[in-house]
Amino acid sequence: MVLIDGVFSGGGLKGFALVGAYQVLEQEGFQFQRVAGTSAGAIIASFIAAGYTGVEIEEMLQEQDFYELLDPRRTIIPLPIMKWLLLYRRLGLYEGTALENWFSDKLAEKGLYTFGDVPEGTLKLVVSDLTNGKMIVLPDDLKDYGIPAEHFPIARALRMSCSIPFFFEPVKLRTLAGETIIVDGGVLSNFPMWIFNGENGDKERPVIGMKLSRRQDEIPARKIKNGLQLFEALFSTMKNAHDKKYISRKDENDIIFIPVDDYSATQFDLDEEQKDALMEEGRIRAIQFLRKRNFSHLRVI
Repeated sequence: MVLIDGVFSGGGLKGFALVGAYQVLEQEGFQFQRVAGTSAGAIIASFIAAGYTGVEIEEMLQEQDFYELLDPRRTIIPLPIMKWLLLYRRLGLYEGTALENWFSDKLAEKGLYTFGDVPEGTLKLVVSDLTNGKMIVLPDDLKDYGIPAEHFPIARALRMSCSIPFFFEPVKLRTLAGETIIVDGGVLSNFPMWIFNGENGDKERPVIGMKLSRRQDEIPARKIKNGLQLFEALFSTMKNAHDKKYISRKDENDIIFIPVDDYSATQFDLDEEQKDALMEEGRIRAIQFLRKRNFSHLRVI
């Protein structure tokens, strides 16, 4: 058994690949002491913290119809324009309540409800506070909002971390100072590889990251020829800039890079073949990673 900490990147439905990578590490005797993640990575991290095995997570995701988790608000007037009016007023196409309820049900099956149900410091989820323009690490930063961390629902934190801007409605966090708008953690840190560094940059144990992208030097230059491509490039650059600053060449040796460029983060219509392909890609990349790294000196009984 090898004791490690794990960090999982965001990527929406592409997160199936993270499950495949986790399965390989689990089979090779790696045990996560602490886990952290953003968006899709936050989901996987929370399921691991709850005690789900890689096989159980795969079965859970395979049997779920993800379209059922898309819950548009009902309108009195069934006109297409109402969808965009609701987007303007509600700030998202889908409520996100069905998604949060799904998180809550799955975590409850393992007896997990609030951050008080996990050992302190073992689960960290990243979200973005748009009202105050800052990144939040849950549950650590809840104290700054006057909210007891031990009573805060993990399912609500997951919904926050997965609230893709304009796709899901943001979560309105009510605090003593007023209402705070919270969205997807990927806006500010899509891959918080830095999260388990100590004050002096030291680490208690090896940290393995799983990132849904190619290595930085393998990413081709973007072609920007229209407004949509400009927006996509702008958003991608913005969400990755913070993480690139903190990922050194040394850190890259601790990251399993999983290229999933052919899939969309909001591809809720993935079929069984595509789900299997994503998980297999994660397995392949994890196996390649372990062939290059030697953790035998860390193995404990």
